[in-house]
Amino acid sequence: MKLATFNINGIKARIEALPAWLAEAAPDVVVLQEIKSVDEAFPREVFEGLGYRVETHGQKGFNGVAILSKLPLNDVRRGLPGDDSDEQARWIEAVVDAGARPVRVCGLYLPNGNPAPGPKYDYKLGWMARMEVRIREMLAAEEHFVCLGDYNVIPLAVDAAKPEAWVGDALFLPEARAAFRRMANLGLTDAVRVREPGPGVYTFWDYQAGAWERNNGIRIDHVMCSPQVADRLEEAGIDKAVRGRDKPSDHVPVWVRIAA
Repeated sequence: MKLATFNINGIKARIEALPAWLAEAAPDVVVLQEIKSVDEAFPREVFEGLGYRVETHGQKGFNGVAILSKLPLNDVRRGLPGDDSDEQARWIEAVVDAGARPVRVCGLYLPNGNPAPGPKYDYKLGWMARMEVRIREMLAAEEHFVCLGDYNVIPLAVDAAKPEAWVGDALFLPEARAAFRRMANLGLTDAVRVREPGPGVYTFWDYQAGAWERNNGIRIDHVMCSPQVADRLEEAGIDKAVRGRDKPSDHVPVWVRIAA
């Protein structure tokens, strides 16, 4: 089974590029971030025509996450637990019916947190604390699960072409990186890092200052696997070439393949 994550930076802007990538890469399940659409306006027919079931958790003009799946989805949940006042559409999860070993897929768009310090950074750290609680629940239940999406965290200096440029940014501040490590250290596996341990592995290139042309990228889109799913891991990769195509997102797809 092939699982992928892709921050598309607007479904309207990517209405041609996204189906083209889906037809080429053929993921069984993909989670999307920044769909920037309310649920009723999401062009689900386009993706249903490609054989995908569509579940969205949208928000007008900002944020928004979705799951597209060729396999049946059960127990679909929208919104990260722990704060009933949080109206931002950043979390969606569902159990993928993959036969004898179903997998809970959690798609996330973690808050950026800038400017930091400030309320947006406080919200980011609070959101990460709530995510840690949810991960602990799934681990306690011994579920097969994957948390994949745009984490807006640069875990290590090697995950940035120019780490010095990110000092003071919410993506690279010590507290955010420590929160990411706490979640990882619960027993999760960073699938891409396992397969690509060296430098130069990025998932995001800014639209400004020729970042793509200079390969001035960062790695902020991650696939974090539970121990049970990590045991099933066969491949992991980044579809970097997508960034060089017409009307690209500033992110590229990240994917894993796990045994059935």
